[in-house]
Amino acid sequence: MKLRLALFALLGFGLIGSALGVVYSKHESRRLFTELQRMQTERDRMDDEWGRLQIEQSTLAEHTRIETLAREKIGMATPAPQSVVIADR
Repeated sequence: MKLRLALFALLGFGLIGSALGVVYSKHESRRLFTELQRMQTERDRMDDEWGRLQIEQSTLAEHTRIETLAREKIGMATPAPQSVVIADR
């Protein structure tokens, strides 16, 4: 009788331990899924920002824009052909 009671107690503790393991596992799975979704949202936001930055960089680096700024802001001009000197190595 005592052996049977001990066996039931052992099985009861095993059942409770197993149930707690399932609850913990499910909770951890949901937490990780939420974190994954947050990180994917952040990745998408960063991808959008990267695209905008690439467009901005290509706009700012256009040769005509740089030439216009050089002429207007710092007064640069194309040198006269007779003032150009070609240096040999």
